[in-house]
Amino acid sequence: MATNILMPALSPTMTEGTLARWLKKEGDTVKAGDIIAEIETDKATMEVEAVDEGILGKILVADGTAGVKVNDPIAVLVEKGEAVPSAAAVPAAAAPAPAPAPVTTAPAPVSPGAAQGFNPQPDPPKPGDRTIASPLARRMAAQAGLSLASIAGSGPQGRIVKADVEAALSRPATAAPAAAAAPAPVAAPAPKAAPVAVSAAHTAVPNSTMRKVIARRLSESKQTIPHFYASMEIELDAALKLRADLNAKSPKEGPGAFKLSVNDLIIKAAAATLRKFPGVNAMWTDDAILQFHDVDISVAVSIPDGLITPIVKQADRKGLATISAEMKDLAARAKTGKLKPEEFQGGGFSISNMGMFGVSHFAAIVNPPQAGILAVGAGEQRAVVKNGALAIATMMTVTLSVDHRVIDGALAAEWLAAFKRIVEDPLSLML
Repeated sequence: MATNILMPALSPTMTEGTLARWLKKEGDTVKAGDIIAEIETDKATMEVEAVDEGILGKILVADGTAGVKVNDPIAVLVEKGEAVPSAAAVPAAAAPAPAPAPVTTAPAPVSPGAAQGFNPQPDPPKPGDRTIASPLARRMAAQAGLSLASIAGSGPQGRIVKADVEAALSRPATAAPAAAAAPAPVAAPAPKAAPVAVSAAHTAVPNSTMRKVIARRLSESKQTIPHFYASMEIELDAALKLRADLNAKSPKEGPGAFKLSVNDLIIKAAAATLRKFPGVNAMWTDDAILQFHDVDISVAVSIPDGLITPIVKQADRKGLATISAEMKDLAARAKTGKLKPEEFQGGGFSISNMGMFGVSHFAAIVNPPQAGILAVGAGEQRAVVKNGALAIATMMTVTLSVDHRVIDGALAAEWLAAFKRIVEDPLSLML
């Protein structure tokens, strides 16, 4: 029987994507787990694996097609010897049911994005029904000793995917019935602006899927989150000296070689400060403020289509060399669209550093559902007063933007003061 291959939802915010290219052609044999295509999502270019076996009978969506809706048929899989249908035809019984309304759930500490209701769950399979799951999901469930029958699938036609298994693994430790009972607040869509007649000569650059998502999320953040800002100047000379001393001790080459950046020190200092102030490593829900157990820091990285925030997980438990190596790897793969969803979805706090561009100070927009983001300016030599006399010091201005529903002014000030003490006495990071 012919089976439609549907456009998968590869990220929580994905509603449509671009079919970049097919890695299989019509007539090729396909096995479960084979990589069949590359899809450009709102965040990255990702590989899609087959979940059924058969022959790729007909490709319905050609390479490079943009704006393909999630769950739309993109190809038809047939059995050997079966006639290829002239068009996609999904039996009524197999057609994907409309997704239920999103529900706010208490997320695992490392995945706050799930608490926004991005993962609607269909009804669990009835006893005796054939459980449909991706090969990766089956392996993960088997290794964890989970029954697939107890997991609700969020993929096409109720298929169980990796994210469903991860959610099932995290549910017992993080379930919050009170939070789960309340529906997720949904921001009213902003009214579309009236078309503007442009008479001047111009070039129209079509908005990519990523740019549309960035525009929507930033608009929602400014409209629905009461922002509060606090700035502080921090002396960098001790941190710069520590960085130079540690880099001098690094092997010239080989697996142990490293080259620390100022940003690596800032990530580590922010992580250490967040461990002391769990109220900043948190998010808002209508029933409770959720404080994350792990310190997972999202770091803004500029890429050709916009911005992405790969995550340094458990940053407070890692050494500077490890953070440096991870950040270089994440940034390189972010710029080539090779990040995995779990490497940029989630995080409890963000850092945006524009110091390398010479920007002295700026205020960043909170990255929901997180409650705080630190904007880092350039280190500059400035005249300062030390012990009643003028002196020259390398100073950096940082601005903490917070969700005022979660973080009050006093808490923001205490966090900044503690962060300043750590950066100005960086040897404490070695303890």
